[in-house]
Amino acid sequence: MFDPQDPIFWVMIAFLAFIGLLVYFGVPGALGKALDARAEGIRKELDEARKLREEAQALLADYQRKAREAEKEAQSIIEQAKREAEALAADARKSLAESLDRRSKMAEDKIARAEAQALSEVRSTAVETALAAAHEILKSRATGDTGHTLVSQSINDLRGKLN
Repeated sequence: MFDPQDPIFWVMIAFLAFIGLLVYFGVPGALGKALDARAEGIRKELDEARKLREEAQALLADYQRKAREAEKEAQSIIEQAKREAEALAADARKSLAESLDRRSKMAEDKIARAEAQALSEVRSTAVETALAAAHEILKSRATGDTGHTLVSQSINDLRGKLN
């Protein structure tokens, strides 16, 4: 094994010399520091990724809460609109009923006025006819100037009293 003629011996010596040189120049420490730095960088990246994940979850929760609030607000707006529409419909029905009542009352008043006017015309015609008949009867029964004056005066008095 330690035969200087054996090439494996020289490979072993070269390998040990190489390891010695590496140790002498501090390569294992530098390699350890590099690995430690790499591990620290990875740890920082993991911490940052964890923080970003937590922030993302917080944002997601906030957006979900806002979405629920917006949905509740939209539902509230819809309910408010329904209530307002129902109130407007009720007001419109009430207004229509009042308008119909008003028009009906106006029509009834117009009919009553027409009836009163017709009744007045009938009375007036009846009075005129009665006066004319009374005039003719008295004229035929009462003769002379006195009868004529008496009849005319009575008819004028009667006309004033009947109208």
